[in-house]
Amino acid sequence: MEFIDLKAQYRALREPINARIQRVLEHGQYILGPEVAEMEERLAAWTGAKHCIAVASGTEALLIALLALEVRPGDEVVTTPFTFAATAEMIALLGAKPVYVDVEEATANIDAAKIEAAITPRTKAILPVGLYGQTADMDEINAIAARRGLPVIEDAAQSFGATYKGRKSCNLSAIGCTSFFPSKPLGCYGDGGALFTSDDALAQAMREIRVHGQSGRYRHTRIGVGGRMDSIQCAVVLAKLERFDWEIRQRIEIGAHYDALLSTCNAKTLTVKADRSSVYAQYTIRVRQREAFERHMRARGIPTAVHYPLSLHQQPAYRAGWERASFPVAEQLAREVISLPMHADLDEATQQRVVAAVREFAP
Repeated sequence: MEFIDLKAQYRALREPINARIQRVLEHGQYILGPEVAEMEERLAAWTGAKHCIAVASGTEALLIALLALEVRPGDEVVTTPFTFAATAEMIALLGAKPVYVDVEEATANIDAAKIEAAITPRTKAILPVGLYGQTADMDEINAIAARRGLPVIEDAAQSFGATYKGRKSCNLSAIGCTSFFPSKPLGCYGDGGALFTSDDALAQAMREIRVHGQSGRYRHTRIGVGGRMDSIQCAVVLAKLERFDWEIRQRIEIGAHYDALLSTCNAKTLTVKADRSSVYAQYTIRVRQREAFERHMRARGIPTAVHYPLSLHQQPAYRAGWERASFPVAEQLAREVISLPMHADLDEATQQRVVAAVREFAP
């Protein structure tokens, strides 16, 4: 059994993927080839954002967003402690301080009601994460940001394709960042990512930053990075776009089916709020005695994964200044969360087998 079955997806899309890659091999423009501009145009239209800027990874997207907003040493960025390290990593890399706010137990996303108390005169931005495929409470977060004159960067590495009050993730704030890592809901076959904005000045800054800060060839107007996405990776994303809407519908249906099947057992499921959808980058449940549960599932040939076993304030690289802090919800989730197989090609028989194994452990 596959945790994420990329091979089944490739079999379904073999011809368009191969044709797209072959086209790149024939024209030979491996960096900033025509596929890059085509992907940017199509994804901007798909999200409703005015601009899409393709970059080398989701992590690079966060870095470029922070650079465009001129985050500097000594600044603070309010974010969640319960996320992949890249969220705080890019803040710290610039010499700024990640300021953590605890999360909601029901969704595992940042608790918007606790954000305002974390803002100080040094705060430069708010960076919520759409964990597991569902966006955070973006209207409430944007309202706080507007009152304080702050930009919001949406980390949508896991929520690209989800909707929030009828709008698409990555078109909900000043800047949206996503990842095309192969296991993401829309993934390429290596590293890749994108930034989204409807602000012309931010778009220009981010386009320049991704090519070493160049406004023209060898004219460096700002500090930048080598952050371009390869033409071949954009070609893969373009091919996968052919069935992305179908895959989103499948993920939503499979997630709802998991919810129904697990509703009467002792494994806790997370909540998708009524005004939004989830693309289930992971289907995550909560169990006590997680290590025993992992062994139980492995013995039955069912793969699982933990996203994430420690909150960032508990990680050696990110706990400086937070040694006495406690974020009890994030800490509890980190002890209990575990993800089950989830992908658009997951068939009902396999899903029933997964749930039967969960019920054996947590009846």
